[in-house]
Amino acid sequence: MIWSTKTEEVEELDVLVAVNQGAAIVLYNDDLNTFDHVIYCLIKYCKHTAEQAEQCAMLVHYKGKCQVKNGSEIELLPICQALTEKGLSAVIEEL
Repeated sequence: MIWSTKTEEVEELDVLVAVNQGAAIVLYNDDLNTFDHVIYCLIKYCKHTAEQAEQCAMLVHYKGKCQVKNGSEIELLPICQALTEKGLSAVIEEL
């Protein structure tokens, strides 16, 4: 009896997949709102901790803008509207 062995080569392929990374609310600096008001709004509407809200307010002040909340556009829309109704300069941007 004759035994034969057969080896198969398996090729691994890396596949790139386009992933929707969602959106973000970007808060922009202005000369109208106080730090306290910005921090209050971030805590109330974005559900930030006091520390997170203060850090975001500082980034907005010194860098001109900051991503303050990530998620789906549907989730972010009412939050962004609340921020703008309170006088903040906020927009939703795709990531």
